[in-house]
Amino acid sequence: MAKSPLEQLRPVLELLADGGMHSGESLGATLGVSRAAVWKQLQKLEYYGLVLESVKGRGYRLPGGLDLLSSEKIDKGLSEKVKGLLRELLLFNEVGSTNTQLLTRMEEGSGHGVAILAERQSAGRGRRGRNWISPYGAGVSLSVGWEFSGGVQILEGLSLAVGVALARALERFSVPDIRLKWPNDIWCRGRKLAGVLLELKGDLTDRCAVVIGIGLNSGLRDESANAIDQPWADLQQVCPGVPRNDLVAAILDELLPLLHGYPQRGFGAYRDVWSNLDQFAGQRVTLQAGSQAWTGTAAGVDDKGAFILDMDGELKHFHGGEISLRGQI
Repeated sequence: MAKSPLEQLRPVLELLADGGMHSGESLGATLGVSRAAVWKQLQKLEYYGLVLESVKGRGYRLPGGLDLLSSEKIDKGLSEKVKGLLRELLLFNEVGSTNTQLLTRMEEGSGHGVAILAERQSAGRGRRGRNWISPYGAGVSLSVGWEFSGGVQILEGLSLAVGVALARALERFSVPDIRLKWPNDIWCRGRKLAGVLLELKGDLTDRCAVVIGIGLNSGLRDESANAIDQPWADLQQVCPGVPRNDLVAAILDELLPLLHGYPQRGFGAYRDVWSNLDQFAGQRVTLQAGSQAWTGTAAGVDDKGAFILDMDGELKHFHGGEISLRGQI
């Protein structure tokens, strides 16, 4: 199978990742082309949002460099317990969607305990059909597959528990002001930093498979940031210098033990932590599903992860799905 343009350019990107100046001769040797053909090859980087700087007589560089993903570096950051739970770690230069890739593997019976990462997603997606912006070499686009026995009911509240795992991973780097928004968002300083998307396959009454998709903003470049259609936060702006490989290792280190023990523990084991990080606790909020809307005071979540809305003393419970939550100004 022919290599994609990004796969062909990966060796050069690894050279340019340091942000330093590299001669056309050295890049040409890496690409296997003449120095005269280097520029034509490097122009392809613009399509992926990578701004290349050319200096006559000196060469080329990527200002600011790139923090490229490395399976070896991620593996070094994992605990021995998690190494035993992680069956396979796959790293792609570009995919349509890491969730889609892993859903295919789950259908084939080869996705349990597998984690997929991509430097770039061309068709990343979030909850309620939204696009998830995931440019090359920035942010975290991660999917993890897990199989559960006992039916879908044992997975109640899982998206919220995954949010707790992400918050704990970020705490390792002293990221400030992390909060959780029901049902699947991680906020930082009042804006969205990351999101979780769960997709299920299999027999929902017996053995089912879940793909946990995680998208986290980190080091987004201007052209990508401008495409986001909601208030957002970037990890490198609020906590500069957190390496992506270390962050991915921390996420896996928190997430895989959670998945392994979730059938026995359930969301009840994470409810207190989630409640302590609740972005809208005690605030006036509106929940909306299609043309229906409910307004009241956020009263936390129950042991199954359902959102509790206090409407003038009447407590209503809302489960996930196509429901959006917004704070009242």
